[in-house]
Amino acid sequence: MTDQPNSDPARMGLLPAGLADALPPTAGRDADVVARLLASFAARGYRLVKPPLVEFEETLLSGTGAAMNPHCFRLMDPVSQRMMAVRPDITPQVARIAETRLKREPRPLRLCYAGEVLRVRGTQLRPERQFEQVGAELIGARSAAADAEVIAMAASAMEAVEVKNLSVDLTIPTLVSAVVETLELDPKRAAALRAALDRKDIAAVHASLGGPRAQGARIMDALLAASGPAAKALAALARITLPRAASNERQRLNEVAALVRQALPKLTLTVDAAEARGFEYETGVSFTLFARGVRGEIGRGGRYAASGAEPATGFTLFMDTIGRALPAAEEPRRVFLPAGTEAKIGDKLRAQGWITVAGLDRTGDTRAETKRQGCDYVLTGGKPVPVAKGR
Repeated sequence: MTDQPNSDPARMGLLPAGLADALPPTAGRDADVVARLLASFAARGYRLVKPPLVEFEETLLSGTGAAMNPHCFRLMDPVSQRMMAVRPDITPQVARIAETRLKREPRPLRLCYAGEVLRVRGTQLRPERQFEQVGAELIGARSAAADAEVIAMAASAMEAVEVKNLSVDLTIPTLVSAVVETLELDPKRAAALRAALDRKDIAAVHASLGGPRAQGARIMDALLAASGPAAKALAALARITLPRAASNERQRLNEVAALVRQALPKLTLTVDAAEARGFEYETGVSFTLFARGVRGEIGRGGRYAASGAEPATGFTLFMDTIGRALPAAEEPRRVFLPAGTEAKIGDKLRAQGWITVAGLDRTGDTRAETKRQGCDYVLTGGKPVPVAKGR
């Protein structure tokens, strides 16, 4: 006896953890938001690219993609008999495109993208394993102006789609790395120190350094304290005596913060000098976007080395979090056109912004059919009339 396909609706609708169907009207709203974000990037000279969902494992997880290795689903390609991986992030794909297909294009190269990604596991803040990314990359520019351009563009794009109470948190992971290197710790203690810094655990920081009075402990205490509103945090950071390499990183952070403030004087800008979590491949000024009262990050980005060690900076926005930051999606105005309505009437209404739903069969109760089709208006006397008044 062969197993029959499961026809239980409840079981058929069950999806794996972290995966979900996008339904109307939310799916329509999200598609509109993506289109508006891409239009915002295009207006600033960023051109759209569309990488594939699946690539050969060896190319997808090389270079900047190596940090994404633990997050990948893998499968065997039945055609080439080579292992493939489903992308967990699009940024490494854009870096690959820049290095190969667009290698001869003039620099700086401005590219943008939108697409779904899939990860093996979710996180506490983002339990979703499949979600849509929208982002932009500025490749081939080393200047602080390039860092500031992408930060300001990401923040402006959020304003364009009406995300409220936005804040941008600046950090520079390489600053802490530069300080740690001067301490000459053995690998085990260095790893313990970085883990303690990630947790903002001052006692563990002191323990990894041999006590609160040990070499480097005071610097680490000061770095952990240099966080909060940008002006206050940068002033605290300026008072710390740093090694030369770390001092250069601090100067870069100051330059970028000043340029962002100049571009968006009303933006809520904060700084966390000791933050490094989640910036797996960033090599300079990095940032995270938040919206007050919204779970998870709106987006994140920063400077990194693209394929071939080409300088690059960019950001990724997360549509699942953006959706939580927006008001509940509303259905647009829908008007029911009874069966037999002339086509030109529907054309005229759609040109005016109406959503038209055509009746396919004649019915004796037009008002009931209008409601059944999810419409608030019905065509009466050649004009849309609220269903409560339609006859």
